Amino acid sequence: QVQLVESGGGLVQPGGSLRLSCAASGAIFRLIEMGWYRQAPGKQREPVAIITTGGNTNYAESVKGRFAISRDNAKNTVYLQMNSLKPEDTAVYYCKATITYTGNVYWGQGTQVTVSS
Repeated sequence: QVQLVESGGGLVQPGGSLRLSCAASGAIFRLIEMGWYRQAPGKQREPVAIITTGGNTNYAESVKGRFAISRDNAKNTVYLQMNSLKPEDTAVYYCKATITYTGNVYWGQGTQVTVSS
């Protein structure tokens, strides 16, 4: 069983920055593909950024150049640095872990990000 604990959400003005963190436990972190997803009210959950076990990254078109995903295997933590935030980035952000050696998927509880003046 993998536990994911997210932190770092909050209220920020347009153009501002936030950094989300997701700490994982219960599995070999370096063998976990990590991702951030988000869900806005009335919309489906969508992928934001993914980082593989090898450190390769993929981003949604809407956040390219503004968001950066990274991982610290020594701290069992994945981060999402969000810059130049826009009102349309407002959503609940979820951390997702995919265990490469079992295929099991786990989700965090979500953290609210609100971009508003």
